[in-house]
Amino acid sequence: QVQLVESGGGLVQPGGSLRLSCVASGIIFSYNDMGWYRQAPGKQRELVAGVTSGGTTNFADSVKGRFTIARDNAENTVYLQMNSLKPEDTAVYYCKADIKMPGSFYYTAYWGQGTQVTVSS
Repeated sequence: QVQLVESGGGLVQPGGSLRLSCVASGIIFSYNDMGWYRQAPGKQRELVAGVTSGGTTNFADSVKGRFTIARDNAENTVYLQMNSLKPEDTAVYYCKADIKMPGSFYYTAYWGQGTQVTVSS
């Protein structure tokens, strides 16, 4: 059983910073792509940032230059550093990881339960 657990969300003023962490637990053979998504009330879930197994990153246009993503496979962790936060960044943030279990030929997408980020004065 694989679980992803996010942490680091909270309330921050505009212009502030937060660092989200997502730790995977369980019997894991390898990782492929990992990423962060967010969903604001009344909106669809959208990709915020992703990082491939080779370390290539991609970002939504709305967060480029403000957010960075990093992964530590040895620690089963993916991070999202969010700087210069804006009220429109308010959402529930979810991590996602494509994980291969021992003995499996395929990667399966796993999601965390989400962590709330609220940007408000």
